[in-house]
Amino acid sequence: MQEFLPISRRDMAARGWSQCDFVYIIGDAYVDHPSFGHAIISRVLEHAGYKVGILSQPDWRDPDSITALGEPRLGFLVTGGNMDSMVNHYTVSHHHRKTDAFTPGGVGGKRPDYATIVYCNLIRQRYRHTPILIGGIEASLRRLGHYDYWSDKVKRSILLDSQADLLLYGMGERSIVAVADALNDGLSPSEITYIEGTCYKTKDITDGRQYLQLPEFAEISANKKAYARSFALQYANTDPFSGKRLAERYPGGVYVVQNPPQKPLSQQEMDAVYALPYCRNYHPSYEKLGGVPALQEVKFSLVSNRGCFGGCSFCALTFHQGRIVQTRSHESILAEARHMTEDPAFKGYIHDVGGPTANFRQPACQKQLTHGACPHKQCLFPAPCKNLQADHSDYLQLLRKLRKLPGVKKVFIRSGIRFDYLLADHKTPFFKELVKYHISGQLKVAPEHVSAPVLQNMGKPAHEVYLEFLAQYRRINQQLGMKQYVVPYLMSSHPGSTMREAVELALYVKSLGYMPEQVQDFYPTPATVSTTMYYTGLDPRTMQPVYVPRSAHEKNMQRALLQYQDPKNYRLALEALHAAHREDLIGTGPGCLLPPPGAKRAAPVKKPKTTRPVPEKRLHKAKRHR
Repeated sequence: MQEFLPISRRDMAARGWSQCDFVYIIGDAYVDHPSFGHAIISRVLEHAGYKVGILSQPDWRDPDSITALGEPRLGFLVTGGNMDSMVNHYTVSHHHRKTDAFTPGGVGGKRPDYATIVYCNLIRQRYRHTPILIGGIEASLRRLGHYDYWSDKVKRSILLDSQADLLLYGMGERSIVAVADALNDGLSPSEITYIEGTCYKTKDITDGRQYLQLPEFAEISANKKAYARSFALQYANTDPFSGKRLAERYPGGVYVVQNPPQKPLSQQEMDAVYALPYCRNYHPSYEKLGGVPALQEVKFSLVSNRGCFGGCSFCALTFHQGRIVQTRSHESILAEARHMTEDPAFKGYIHDVGGPTANFRQPACQKQLTHGACPHKQCLFPAPCKNLQADHSDYLQLLRKLRKLPGVKKVFIRSGIRFDYLLADHKTPFFKELVKYHISGQLKVAPEHVSAPVLQNMGKPAHEVYLEFLAQYRRINQQLGMKQYVVPYLMSSHPGSTMREAVELALYVKSLGYMPEQVQDFYPTPATVSTTMYYTGLDPRTMQPVYVPRSAHEKNMQRALLQYQDPKNYRLALEALHAAHREDLIGTGPGCLLPPPGAKRAAPVKKPKTTRPVPEKRLHKAKRHR
């Protein structure tokens, strides 16, 4: 029977341990499930022969909380959690979130802002010389100088502010074992400068290796053009095959050096990672607190792939998982599904079979496997590359096998479907089987916008492509005698969206006949093209100026337009129409968005009801973490 890793001295004693090799400090609750990064890294280290203890959400107000498992033999591992701690804590309007899905009982406030930095500084108060390794999404996306939305300034590499010795970016299975082996062999952290997927600090880069020197931190802090140029260089060097070693100089002569990314895992390696002895649950000590809400999103879901060649400007996947898709074998996924059906809580519904983009089950083209992704070209934008191999046959076979498993009633696909990639596949019946078997009344897709300038900045397909997708979706539903709907994700206030483009999107919303629930303001998070646009007013890919809706008031007006039927948005939406000089849309006619002030407003048109299987009603709504 699988055991959770030790979380206390008592657990260590039960295993006969007097000391851990690594103490893993995490900003989340301890959930031993492969959808949680800390679970994968700790189990990978355990498989490599290392003793790992888990210290979850220590009290950052008490330095002694860091000492609960004692000093580790080789070092501390630190991660802020499955999300950047600032995204976890704050909405785009800087309001503090009341709940935290990654904390027992969903309680907020159990981790600090900038959690990775705070935890590391606590360690340094108690253990001056013990090695500290940082990783996870927060460290990965802040590994070099970066714009921080919450403080509205350019911050140093998190490696410097945390006082850590090494930073592991990306998914980290290979790099963590390589670093552990180096430490175990007696190397000091300052000597570990050669491992792919790591960043280190040094005062000397004259070691015979080649470095691409980025603009200095002092320059990118003072000059937005320099910041945009630096980001463009980083973005062009995210590929594990073509990426160069990057060096960023700081005042005092310190360099932060980023080694090229770790190579993609082979399918056998991916299978091995997901076959490790996870308990697939939160730690039993959380039971009385109500469990960990985030687990419910993934407990009965299957990870099919990682990596994404979609290239959306507002997404950080290029910097974290990379653009080369890696997949698990059918056998690996089917074995996990069979294990899932044995869980007493399983009701026959697999909630998802996917990843960052569900219908990517192979690299965009064969060249990527040996030469990597093109540094200055996208696979799908502005149109699918002529070398793109759009083929759903492998995914289709996998889904068919899962549907046939005993105990499985329905297999849903709830992670994102890239609709332009789907349309590019003219060989397989995937679209038809998706509609027939894998949705429950409504399909969620992400056109994000309708305006050509905004879609261009987003790196999303033209609106005409989305309309073609809708037409085919309706046609297939009619052929099957089904009545299902599409729920579009829409985004307001993205760079490039003036009030004119916001009105264009509002008119599209009106044409839908209902007010969409899935509306999100653009959220500037670290390490995205869109965040660089937001901060600099420049597209780093072209260095051309981009309009940026910056003020909270303008952002509120753009969002209000998308939900103009809500009475509480009337004043802002009316002001937005005046600002856009679209008074023609204020009136009582069928083409108007708003009635004149004082006029009786029509009741909002409700979205048509859909029929769902009863168990699906119990599922938590999928969250979008950009």
